Amino acid sequence: MLFEFLNPPFMQRALIAAVLVGITAPAIGIYLVQRRQALMGDGIGHIAMTGVGLGFLLSTSPVWMATAVAVAGAVVMELIRWYGHTRGDLALAMLFYGGMAGGVMLINLSDTGSNANLTSYLFGSLATVSESDVIAICVLAAFVVLVTVGLRRQLFAVSQDEEFARVTGLPVRVLNLLIAVTAAVTVTVAMRVVGLLLVSALMVVPVAAAQQITKSFKVTFVLAVVIGTAVTLAGTVTSYYQDVPPGATIVLLAIAVFVALTALAAPLAKRRARASEAKGAECTLEVPAARRSSGDVRV
Repeated sequence: MLFEFLNPPFMQRALIAAVLVGITAPAIGIYLVQRRQALMGDGIGHIAMTGVGLGFLLSTSPVWMATAVAVAGAVVMELIRWYGHTRGDLALAMLFYGGMAGGVMLINLSDTGSNANLTSYLFGSLATVSESDVIAICVLAAFVVLVTVGLRRQLFAVSQDEEFARVTGLPVRVLNLLIAVTAAVTVTVAMRVVGLLLVSALMVVPVAAAQQITKSFKVTFVLAVVIGTAVTLAGTVTSYYQDVPPGATIVLLAIAVFVALTALAAPLAKRRARASEAKGAECTLEVPAARRSSGDVRV
């Protein structure tokens, strides 16, 4: 059957999660790219590992615990960016690596955790997406979409030029914190499908691919979400049939789309340049002839 992959319940849950990941990751990723913080998702993913470990250690939901820890870590990262000055990079490095090490240690200390659990959160796993995970992902994804779409004008202004946004009266620090928190929530949304180590790629690569052939922010946003949704669905289905890790498959498909659009961008740029030159040649400005002196009024 053509659609036999829809029959297993775990695939139904995985596909729902994949669609939500494909929408939310590029939706917040476009603001991170504009702010030149493309690797922020990677750092938050390291911190979220501590939340996953706490979830196993305390016998609670790893998704919700990872969300709480990732949000706290994102706030700390933003505070370090404001006040860290020259030593901020060192503090961030310790935060990232400490989060990953803490997660590994806590999972191994718990009674229910194992290396298999750790691998599924690091690289994604279709079979381990439960109904409770889907509910949590739906709630968190709704928050991400509400923020990234509802406040797109304000977030765009802050991402482009903080000083200009501050002059116009926007609460810059609050919006910066909101971007960081939304990125943290997106990481926990995506970790069950893509994995914590690869989620940053899904935030960045679809946006970078869309930028190759688009000019406006709105079109880039829409196209990045379309690309993200397409590669997550294709990667999930491919993972089911070929028995390969879904996270790696999704990211490689996204990179393939980026390469294809980059190759397509050069001919499009040349065509646009020729069209612009043709319009310039058609536009001629006639200079009126000078008046004759006989027509002047003499006093």
